[in-house]
Amino acid sequence: MTVSRPALVAASATVVLWASAFVSIRSAGAAYSPGALALGRLLVGALVLVAFSVVRREGLPPRHAWPGILLSGVLWFGGYMVLLNWGERAVDAGTAAMVVNVGPILIALLSSRLLGEGLPVSLVAGLAVSFAGAVVVGMSMSGGGGSSVLGVLLCLLAAIAYASGVVAQKPALRHASALQVTTYGCLVGAVACLPFAGQLVSQVARAPVPATLNVVYLGVFPTALAFTTWAYALARTTAGRMGATTYVVPALVVLLSWLLLGELPGALTLAGGALCLAGVAVSRSRRFTAREHRAAVLRAGNAVLRRGPRPGTPDGSAGA
Repeated sequence: MTVSRPALVAASATVVLWASAFVSIRSAGAAYSPGALALGRLLVGALVLVAFSVVRREGLPPRHAWPGILLSGVLWFGGYMVLLNWGERAVDAGTAAMVVNVGPILIALLSSRLLGEGLPVSLVAGLAVSFAGAVVVGMSMSGGGGSSVLGVLLCLLAAIAYASGVVAQKPALRHASALQVTTYGCLVGAVACLPFAGQLVSQVARAPVPATLNVVYLGVFPTALAFTTWAYALARTTAGRMGATTYVVPALVVLLSWLLLGELPGALTLAGGALCLAGVAVSRSRRFTAREHRAAVLRAGNAVLRRGPRPGTPDGSAGA
């Protein structure tokens, strides 16, 4: 399945914005608890998305899109964000990025099993290379030994929620637009996080302005904009290939941490980031799965049969 240039641009925007979210979560996490941060981010994102949907006159998604919207809203918009915020309170950003990047492997496996997308050799190779890079990045950034078992488990659960949400979202995009799926998924996630409303109200009152601005940023850009560009690109390629694209995130987290937080990446971190990028390039290369190869052979054979025998010999062959 080829990917159009607009879809590649959309996927690139998503990756950059999601990488920036790791830095913003670290900044806002000192003033906001995991649930309050997730709810605040989702409320801001939902406000922006609903306003844009009204301007675009998108309307309600079709009935067949709702199962995927509900599942992705609860698992990805709600569960993933709470778990990631909680996990980043116990582990550093590099370790969080490493563990969460188990997600693309789970996406590839789930989409192969549930969506029938297949596992191209290039995708499997790219996943292996990029995951190795993510491990290197995580190890290089967690040398202080501060990673806790609880934090790693929370990030792993976040990866599972993320992967499940992506696979649930893919079928919904067959029936509804990217903006519809994102808007109502965000609303579902916000509703799921309403039990944290009391925490959000009390923490907004005493949080410093920079922390609150980070919550607003998370809602507008990594949520409203990035989830929409993700859905746009996901509708135009396979879930497995889109999942592999997010392996760029750990490398970008390193760069943004260096630029915004003054953390100079070491040689090992840069090497891991290079592996992440190389894996994405490998996963994007075109390779046939065995199923695709058989289908191509059958199509070619059927085409020959439809054309009938060629003149020149009794059996239709032209001869040597």
